[in-house]
Amino acid sequence: MANYIFVAGGVMSSVGKGAATASIAKILESRGFKVTAVKIDPYINVDAGTMNPVEHGEVFVTDDGTECDQDIGNYERFLNQNIGNDNYMTTGKVYLSVIQKERNLEFEGRCVEVVPDIPNEVISRIKKVAKNTKSDFVLIEIGGTVGEYQNLLFLESARMMKLQNPRKTLFVLVTYLPTIKIIGEMKTKPTQTSARLLNEAGIQADFILGRASVPLDGPRKKKISIFCNLDPKDVISAADVDSIYEIPLNFEREGLGDRILKKFRIRSRKNDFSDWQNLVNTIKKEKSPIKIGIVGKYFESGEFSLTDSYISVIEAVKHACWACDREPVIEWLSAQKFETEKQNLEKLKEYDGIIVPGGFGIRGIEGKISVIKYCRENNIPYFGLCLGMQLATIEFARNVCGISLATSREFDEKTIEPVIDIMKEQKGLLKKKDYGATMRLGAWDCSIKPNTISSRAYQQEDISERHRHRYEFNNNYRELLEKKGLIIAGVNKEKDLVEIVEIKNHPFFVGVQFHPELKSRPLAPHPLFIEFIRASIKNKKRPA
Repeated sequence: MANYIFVAGGVMSSVGKGAATASIAKILESRGFKVTAVKIDPYINVDAGTMNPVEHGEVFVTDDGTECDQDIGNYERFLNQNIGNDNYMTTGKVYLSVIQKERNLEFEGRCVEVVPDIPNEVISRIKKVAKNTKSDFVLIEIGGTVGEYQNLLFLESARMMKLQNPRKTLFVLVTYLPTIKIIGEMKTKPTQTSARLLNEAGIQADFILGRASVPLDGPRKKKISIFCNLDPKDVISAADVDSIYEIPLNFEREGLGDRILKKFRIRSRKNDFSDWQNLVNTIKKEKSPIKIGIVGKYFESGEFSLTDSYISVIEAVKHACWACDREPVIEWLSAQKFETEKQNLEKLKEYDGIIVPGGFGIRGIEGKISVIKYCRENNIPYFGLCLGMQLATIEFARNVCGISLATSREFDEKTIEPVIDIMKEQKGLLKKKDYGATMRLGAWDCSIKPNTISSRAYQQEDISERHRHRYEFNNNYRELLEKKGLIIAGVNKEKDLVEIVEIKNHPFFVGVQFHPELKSRPLAPHPLFIEFIRASIKNKKRPA
């Protein structure tokens, strides 16, 4: 029978619940247990596919095509395993399932109520994950913060599971301890309030992870333990770190793994953290920098940069840099600035490599195309992801093939030169306004052309990568573009879809229709990102 650990947050969102959940999972995995993790999002959205990336962060896509929260990406990266549809639920998904069951008379005619039927649905989904994955431990992260109305039913589910089997369920509260600069004192009152709100839901925290700018000291731990009703040893310091991959090791130094197993009355099967320790040693050691520019539009919100929109791209760059013994220096470049201020293009020479990631809509498109043209003409390593591949195709069609009106039907429905066109099966879906979970999603096969940059990177002919898009390379233009020098380096043979484009005589100019960043892991960096960083290192050494 599986053991369950619920992770909830207090004080504010973005306090680090996802990283904490992934870190605890990694600790338990290092002790020899099979571990998985579940994310609960308190949104009415059925999945993350229709959520705003600026507000919610990146939409992560799994092999089975689930559009989910970015924390699923953290779980995959920390555990080095693929996670599927059952491990992600939202309020919308839970309610939709209960309503469908009611319509199918699966409740045998009785009245269906919010309580207990909604919590029971949540519990059944959690237990299904445990059964299907045959896990020893299932960690369940509840999004948002305690005390929020939309979280109550999920907390009720957790309370009911504790009631059903108290020895198999634990609760972790991740909370923030602010330090007021003028006073110079770390304050525990927000944590006390969060613990009390959790108590009001019928739950006593077994552990409190104290997020703060500096490690928690003895007096703070003692105060939290008294007012929040738990052993001082169960108050775990979770100070800010330079890299989230340090968190499991910090928790281990606090004795968290031993304390968890003690409460479950379980002994470790092993204790091997050597691979992770080696990773952190590599991250922390002094290395030569490599400067990568990411040209996007989803990270600006007023005066703030919200880089969670591209979190998997960021992590994939880091993984590849560390594998190449380089220190990643990532800078954000607003696509719109290259539309209005062309002189900014010259600044691209300051970067060792440029990435244009995925995205939707027309805003910033011409700026990105200008960047791509500059990289192509000035031999700056360029890596285009999904939209970045489509724009590379458009730029090549316009400026090399002379198709001046080349564009995507996404940007201009009436275009006469749709170098990028909507997929046939997508036309009917858009006509019916059937947008949710209807893109080309999940893992698709791709065959790599020999003697290309991609074949050198992958070292194999057949690969599988994850997708999330509605528009594709238009094969009607394929012969002309190839004749002018565009290399079709990867194709999905089943549907004859172009997956990878490259150009000749360039240090690295690669566009991929898929999202390779979604499969990069710190202990297994993605081969295309490694090849891109290698090219960027060579570019750094070239004469100015």
